[in-house]
Amino acid sequence: MERKIRNSAKALILRDGKMAAIKIRDAGEEWYIMPGGGQEAGETLPQAVEREVLEELGLAVSCGELLFVVEGVAGEAFHRVDLVFACDDRGEIPGACLHADTNQAGVEWLDVSNLLRMPLYPSRLRRQIMNYAQGLPYKTYLGNENAGDPEYLE
Repeated sequence: MERKIRNSAKALILRDGKMAAIKIRDAGEEWYIMPGGGQEAGETLPQAVEREVLEELGLAVSCGELLFVVEGVAGEAFHRVDLVFACDDRGEIPGACLHADTNQAGVEWLDVSNLLRMPLYPSRLRRQIMNYAQGLPYKTYLGNENAGDPEYLE
């Protein structure tokens, strides 16, 4: 069977030196991922980001520039391409119908200055998010990081 490629549109939402993250709990472990998810046919990447953030966080966002691209070539049923966009927080939508992901245990705002010590995945994003938030140079294409790879702490 041929593996499919899955685009995943992710949102970097910054507020007061913190970033929005989804807490995942599975098999007694906890870690964080960025809000966002799979792009649907006929949907642009910015539309996918805005829809996913509304579904997962109940926040309205305005999708901005593409910041990061990181792949997961192996380790999952599909070849994953995460496309991370800067998003402006437009506030909570009262009564938004939330659709939590599998094993989602909540939403937290992570201190960006402490990301290297946080279990945020893909881990290749940590340093680049810190650099972006501090106005420092950052890389856009971050290469491949498969589920189960050693953490990238540079």
